[in-house]
Amino acid sequence: MWTADKILSRAQLPATLAEWRAQGRRIVFTNGCFDLLHLGHVDYLEKARHLGDALVVGLNTDASVICLKPGRPIQDEVSRSRVLASLSFVDAVVLFGEPTPLELITLVQPDILVKGDDYAISGIVGHELVLGKGGQVLTVPLVPGYSTSRIIQKIMS
Repeated sequence: MWTADKILSRAQLPATLAEWRAQGRRIVFTNGCFDLLHLGHVDYLEKARHLGDALVVGLNTDASVICLKPGRPIQDEVSRSRVLASLSFVDAVVLFGEPTPLELITLVQPDILVKGDDYAISGIVGHELVLGKGGQVLTVPLVPGYSTSRIIQKIMS
């Protein structure tokens, strides 16, 4: 599959999800900015994918990153989408511009919702929806010492 074929619009997503469900695949969802892709991101996404059979990554649009993180993003959403889609363990990338990914989670209806272990389950957006339909909400351990903010600080110094 071409990298660009993994970058889906919200209009394209339901057909892809229906196909995966017909194949019996368990769908995993996670989200983030993924501005400067680093080992922590790669490890996290790979672990998330291994929890199910297809990984959908909700990616913050440039406008939403600007609201969340002053001075960011470093990479534009087209670049961030392509880089994420190039990872073999990422099955789909979908942009979202809302303050939280709840609308996208509602559309995806994942079997498994994943965030890093810096989150409590009760603080993960969409946990009530996923648990309410019998799905799982899980956290995965993060690689210590890796963050985009640290990389930016190192570059600046």
